[in-house]
Amino acid sequence: MATEPGRRRRSTPERTREHLLDSAAEVLRELGMARATTKEIARAAGYSEATLYKHFTDKSDLLLAVMRHRFPPFVEVLAELPGRVGREDVRGTLLDLVPRAVAFYRHGAPMLGSLFADPGLLARHRGGMAGHGAGPLNVNRALAAYLDDERALGRLPAGVDPGSAASLLVGACFQRGFLEAFLGHDDDFPPVELHAAELVDTLLGA
Repeated sequence: MATEPGRRRRSTPERTREHLLDSAAEVLRELGMARATTKEIARAAGYSEATLYKHFTDKSDLLLAVMRHRFPPFVEVLAELPGRVGREDVRGTLLDLVPRAVAFYRHGAPMLGSLFADPGLLARHRGGMAGHGAGPLNVNRALAAYLDDERALGRLPAGVDPGSAASLLVGACFQRGFLEAFLGHDDDFPPVELHAAELVDTLLGA
């Protein structure tokens, strides 16, 4: 049950932020993006909107934090890709990436899908993401940059096009995540590890 604003015990700024993230993740999961207002999130956390805005500049900033810290881990894996270049096995890196991407998209599809029912909300969300330098294309770009760097080191076949390979990999992960979310189960699919192996080996020409 939500606590009324102003009645929560004193907490550190770090704990307050963590609780806001927990509440935002729960509200987004239950209501979707269209109905999950900052007012509703603050109410669910037991804080005022003013407190929420002390920790997050706007709703887009809050959503980005939820995606980074309350979604299945994927964003941080992308951020680590530059450090893997020339060091870790390319196939192993991609095999690690695919299941995480599928889980991320499966988790996010239901709550983000409501954006498309409201063109105005979608436009505001798109603008908010752009203002923070974020957006779904960053996934493709990060993966393409990693593949391009590995190809330059001769660790990928010269015929592999990084941009196309990244689009195919991300697209396949998104589709499986969406379908699992839509169907409510993954019984109609091969194990995600097998899916990852088949996908990566096809892309790498193995």
